[in-house]
Amino acid sequence: MKAIIQQLVETAAPSGHENAMRELVRSLATPHADSIEVDSLGNLVVRKGSRRDDGLRIMVAAHMDEIGILASHIDEKGFIRFTRNGGVRAANCLGGRVRFLNGVQGVIGSEKLDNPEKTPTFEQLFIDVGATSRDNCPVNTGDVAVFERSFLDLGKRLVAKALDDRVGVAVMLDVLSKLKDTPHEVLFVFTVQEEVGTRGAIAAAYHLEPEIGLSVDVTLTGDTPRGSKMEVELGKGPAIKIRDAGMLSDPRIICWMSDTAARENIPTQREILEGGSTDARSIQISRAGVPVGCLSIPCRYVHSPSEMVDFSDVQHASALLLALLSRPVSFKQEG
Repeated sequence: MKAIIQQLVETAAPSGHENAMRELVRSLATPHADSIEVDSLGNLVVRKGSRRDDGLRIMVAAHMDEIGILASHIDEKGFIRFTRNGGVRAANCLGGRVRFLNGVQGVIGSEKLDNPEKTPTFEQLFIDVGATSRDNCPVNTGDVAVFERSFLDLGKRLVAKALDDRVGVAVMLDVLSKLKDTPHEVLFVFTVQEEVGTRGAIAAAYHLEPEIGLSVDVTLTGDTPRGSKMEVELGKGPAIKIRDAGMLSDPRIICWMSDTAARENIPTQREILEGGSTDARSIQISRAGVPVGCLSIPCRYVHSPSEMVDFSDVQHASALLLALLSRPVSFKQEG
């Protein structure tokens, strides 16, 4: 999957501008799909399998969009002020490089700070694209950019921008290509606008009416110096989400995922995330409600230009998702 992950992370697709990513994913999914459609919001829905008597309609979601920035003002000297498009942090911006969708590249600078020990605010940051005036600045108010950072293969570890959630997209594409027989109607949904409020998943879940929902996304880790107080670590397997700030996983889904992982000898971890959520939140509260869970891939430095995952976690996530979708769902209550 490494070549596909690289291809995915190097394709720009900020929230609301997922066209290039959607066409790439469509080209990779088409040979393995029973049908493909694009809904009005831009979600790519790939159907696989027909529901048998012992099957269900299962929606599996990973988002195509990535965080980015929007040009909000160009001053008389051509410096660009900007605002966030998704969960961008000021601390991760200074000195970073960006590429606008029209191909223009620039570097993020800061005003002189009264206290250089403090992180600048967004109001103090600007983008320098080499312009000398507003008239010769090749960027207009409203233009969108993503962070510019090359893919780095460290062997066991992969580093890139937008691994959130291109690794989830890669896992779903890998499973789609390997899923030869399933009792379920599986709806692989590659969603849009997750980073600005899981908007694509809201529309897709309402339209598709799944009986079970799973999201495949990244999660934080607690394995860096003085890091977050959480159990998840790189290299110890994908995490089965218990809860995050937006949803509680259905205990039956947790048990189904855990039992399947144990049967297949796939290492997993249990995840409790204090902040943030995934597409599973929107699927869960669609219409009359949907039992949901989340298959999480541990990721360091989330929402920075250099996110990091362990490739074995990605491979194990793919193996677990394939096992979940290949057999009838056996529900039992956890605990």
